[in-house]
Amino acid sequence: MSKDEYLITDAPLKALTVFAMPMILGSFFQQIYNMADSIIVGQFVGSSALAAVGACAALTNVFICVALGAGVGAGVLVSRYFGAREYGKMKTIVSTSLLSFLILSIALGVFGFCFSHSMMSVLQTPVDILDDAVLYLRVYFVGFPFLFMYNILSTMFTSIGESKIPLGLLIFSSILNIIMDLWMVAGLGLGVFGAALATLIAQGISAVFSLLIFLSRMRQYKSHFDWFDRRELHAMLQIAVPSILQQSTVSIGMMIVQAVVNPFGTQALAGYAATMRVENVFSLIFVSIGNAVSPYVSQNLGAKKIERIKKGYHAALVLDICFAVLAFIVIETLHTQISSLFLGKDGTVLAYQVSEDYMRWLGYFFIFMGIKMATDGVLRGLGIMRPFLIANMVNLAIRLSVALIFAPRFGIVFVWIAVPAGWFANFLISYVALRRSWSTDKVASSR
Repeated sequence: MSKDEYLITDAPLKALTVFAMPMILGSFFQQIYNMADSIIVGQFVGSSALAAVGACAALTNVFICVALGAGVGAGVLVSRYFGAREYGKMKTIVSTSLLSFLILSIALGVFGFCFSHSMMSVLQTPVDILDDAVLYLRVYFVGFPFLFMYNILSTMFTSIGESKIPLGLLIFSSILNIIMDLWMVAGLGLGVFGAALATLIAQGISAVFSLLIFLSRMRQYKSHFDWFDRRELHAMLQIAVPSILQQSTVSIGMMIVQAVVNPFGTQALAGYAATMRVENVFSLIFVSIGNAVSPYVSQNLGAKKIERIKKGYHAALVLDICFAVLAFIVIETLHTQISSLFLGKDGTVLAYQVSEDYMRWLGYFFIFMGIKMATDGVLRGLGIMRPFLIANMVNLAIRLSVALIFAPRFGIVFVWIAVPAGWFANFLISYVALRRSWSTDKVASSR
């Protein structure tokens, strides 16, 4: 057995921990990467500039989630072929997905650049920060193909059991982004434009390095492959499209929720934006565990080691519980300090209250998100996408309905009151679907 095949040979808890930890650390650095703009802009420019950057977050997440969902479709098949040692098909999927999604990323980047002002206006972005928000967004879309390529390649690395290389690249790009941010925002005084430009440069360099390393890695697997295969593209899209719909529509929901927050004013938006960054830090830990489960399941399915799938799911739940407890302790102990990291001395009482209230509420319920992500990860790995999509749509519907109906009438607190209810409903639907597929015959037939 190759050392790359530990996901189908080592004890499930050990294999998932070894595999998931670099992904979790990578998520942490990804958020440092994302938060650097907010922290540095908030500290050196002011809370209005922070609100401008934060106002873009929900919209940029929609486009990021398209990249992540696209990567999932390719990643599931790459893992399956890797587990079955069908390296020619694996490399065909890699080539087909990179070519297809490069074209898609350029099209989305052009669309986003051209319609940045219209999209931010539709979201009811406060007038005093609209121009800065549009400027930040347009620079972001110029670099969108680099961001897209990097996310696709990260999924490819994890699909073959390699999670350390994406971590190394993220650490490098995070440090570079912070250095560039400090230079352009604090040193050159370029404000929001400098923050966006620093991110673009860091993303571009990271994407190029990622591509070169991945191509070198693929040369280790000697086999014939096709540069493009329509049948493999179709098979990949059957998994990718539901994943794109799920991830992008959830982000669209977040964007709509932000439109509910915007009328509460710039300071309320600043507090909300600060806690959204914190939520993303902890959320991506659980997302990483769920993403680690998918290639684990898919590789074992390809290797016909069906009995290991259920053990891997239980191992993922153990990891989720540990990190949910950690999240609760950190938030309960340091919520004021965390808020001040983003809002600084310029933050008002309202901004701090919104940030801390939202943050502490989430701290009690992250376990719901953890078990939801682990269950969804197994369904993705098995290729069971319909209940996965339905569960996430129910999650979105609960969050949107409560925010849209109650927040404008009874206060901003209703924006986050439905979040854990949505997570838990999502878990229940996904778990029922998973239980129905646990028999060996049904799981084997999903291959």
